[in-house]
Amino acid sequence: MRVKFLEAKSHISNKNMSQFDLQRSISTLAAFPLFVFALFLFGSTANAQIAVKGETVHTMTGDPITNGVVLIKDGKIEAVGPASSITIPSNYRVLSAKVVTPGLIDAHTVIGLNGYLNQPHDQMGLDGGASFQPELRATDSYNAQEKLIETVREYGVTTIHTGHQPGALASGQTMIAKTVGKNVDEATIVPTAMIAVTLGTSANATGRSPGTRAKQAAMLRAELIKAQENEAKAEKPKDLRSQIMGRVIRREIPLLINAEAAQDIMTALRIAKEFNIKIVLDGAADGHLLINEIKASGFPVIVHPTMARPGGDRANLSLENASKLRAAGIPVALQSGYEGYVPKTRIVLFEAGMAAANGLGFRNALASITIDAAKILGIDNRVGSLAVGKDADLAMYDGDPFEWTSHCTGVIVNGKVVSEVLK
Repeated sequence: MRVKFLEAKSHISNKNMSQFDLQRSISTLAAFPLFVFALFLFGSTANAQIAVKGETVHTMTGDPITNGVVLIKDGKIEAVGPASSITIPSNYRVLSAKVVTPGLIDAHTVIGLNGYLNQPHDQMGLDGGASFQPELRATDSYNAQEKLIETVREYGVTTIHTGHQPGALASGQTMIAKTVGKNVDEATIVPTAMIAVTLGTSANATGRSPGTRAKQAAMLRAELIKAQENEAKAEKPKDLRSQIMGRVIRREIPLLINAEAAQDIMTALRIAKEFNIKIVLDGAADGHLLINEIKASGFPVIVHPTMARPGGDRANLSLENASKLRAAGIPVALQSGYEGYVPKTRIVLFEAGMAAANGLGFRNALASITIDAAKILGIDNRVGSLAVGKDADLAMYDGDPFEWTSHCTGVIVNGKVVSEVLK
């Protein structure tokens, strides 16, 4: 709870905070005397056998189950269904909640590289040495003990797609991790997921290239052309940049292109078509203005945080962005994104709640931070829904997860209880 208190206190002190932030922070502070978090050692229940009972269980594989049960054994989901059809073995620990969901997925964040202290030693998301550095590995900077990871986990986030932040033409690689683990090796699911690229005003460096949008596009094209030429050689270059860019050309990993303004989104789509590479659009504040173009491309969108501040490249930001894109059949996930101020991260659960209230609806909003996010990240065989054989990642709530007075009462990751609220 200490971290949650610091987060709420920091939000209240922020001059630019929204009314929603203020109300949520005050509610969080008021709730402190009612709850105590008991944190369990991650390695203490390696072969845990647990039954989770929910008044409503959202499996994300079909309709919600009323009075449902999820059986967990050896870190995996053993059975899911109505309580009337599942027998709970006598030796299983039983947990109960009003609402049970799959563990939430933050489809794009920078926590683990950037920390809550907001000091140079824990801000590793952006290296200022050069504009194009796709060889920088997120796993070499990831701090599994970062307090922000604990903070988001207490809201039900069990998987994060994190790495180098927007702000350079190519700032580095991203990774996918669970929000548990004593070190990066224990936490990591996918060590190299995407390469973070930025198009727009935030990628323009002061005093060096690129300084304009045209220069950004030219530099990115030059690197892709070089990678194509290297792939055609009998003997491939062994330097780190060539190796990672070769994987892009071979369509093994996508570019995660942060592009907010319409002209930058169009540049991203145009370059992807020119080089026949895979991309994921990131941010896309103007996405609702280019629905036909994005849909025709077939590429998914990890939408900017719903409550992001409008202005600059986000001047046309709309709270209905996610709902309009999804209504058009475009794959959409939500993110907490990058924040330059303390406490350095948003909570993707709240972002989904805002999107739900602005056209996305409950079911689609929950999908955007569970199964749809898992599909976009290519990890839906393991997480994102409650199905037999998948990782036992669950979040439990004492009410509607998107209602700001509700609380996350328990979290299970890899079949282990990692937090639990005791009333």
